[in-house]
Amino acid sequence: MTAQFDLFAAAPTLPPGLAAADDILTAAEETALLARLAEVPVAPFKFQGWLGKRETASFGWRYDFDDASFGPTEAIPDYLLPLRARAAAFAAMPQDDLVQAMVTRYDPGAGIGWHRDRPVFEHVIGISLANAATLRLRRRSADGFERASLPLPPRSIYLLSGDVRHAWEHSIAAMEVPRWSITFRTLSYKGLSALARQSTGSGRPGG
Repeated sequence: MTAQFDLFAAAPTLPPGLAAADDILTAAEETALLARLAEVPVAPFKFQGWLGKRETASFGWRYDFDDASFGPTEAIPDYLLPLRARAAAFAAMPQDDLVQAMVTRYDPGAGIGWHRDRPVFEHVIGISLANAATLRLRRRSADGFERASLPLPPRSIYLLSGDVRHAWEHSIAAMEVPRWSITFRTLSYKGLSALARQSTGSGRPGG
């Protein structure tokens, strides 16, 4: 993988802390990566006994939405490490800080509802593959919700940090075409504290 991409800052109408770029991968790199992702043993997303339409697999660290447990899991695969390095360069942070990777397959009809990522994680870097989508954003205000959106063409990358990470929710509407995404995350202070507690055996980490 090369390390070249065209970075563009979030427009003035988008929340602070949001940055994005097109073509973090070439079309040929995307095709090769999708072939590898097709072999990943993804499973339906679970949330308190409910099964979502999207299917996921976590590497490095995993968060269980059924029991709010948080801990290490299978290492990030070698074939994702060059992409992690490129994502880290995009976000201007050490690649070793991106300790979690989540692979998500969105079959037709699958999306993701309004949410913020779990507080054990800090920076969120998403890479969109196969088909375009729109990242929707909202923040509650006195008059209802302040809203914004960001197109996510195939091979694009975005970063959620600061205000947009903590004060805004995001979602992706259900689509009629399949899509894949890869999300890299860093640990937050809460996540690092959970890691320290786990290493000393002082209790189960939670979200």
